[in-house]
Amino acid sequence: MSKLDVKTKSAGVKFDDIKAQMMEDAEFQEEYDKLQPRYELISQIIEARKSMKMTQEELAKRAGTRKSNISRLESGSYNPSLDFLIKIAKGLGKDVHIEIR
Repeated sequence: MSKLDVKTKSAGVKFDDIKAQMMEDAEFQEEYDKLQPRYELISQIIEARKSMKMTQEELAKRAGTRKSNISRLESGSYNPSLDFLIKIAKGLGKDVHIEIR
């Protein structure tokens, strides 16, 4: 398979192929690794909300916040405090567990 050129051949290319090429860059890999825990947490929140068939608005009401805050959290454009994450978890009927590895 020829080397993938993301800049000129992005249409119809699988995400995993683009990601694999990008991960060859050490600087990209480092930044990706830094963000991975944040996006894993966001994925868990979205998955929990959807599995409960709950809208962002319903979660916001349960957590005592605005829908726009839930939207920003789920999009990754908001860096939440621990207190906010605890409110979200409680709104989902869940707990927050932090582990340092």
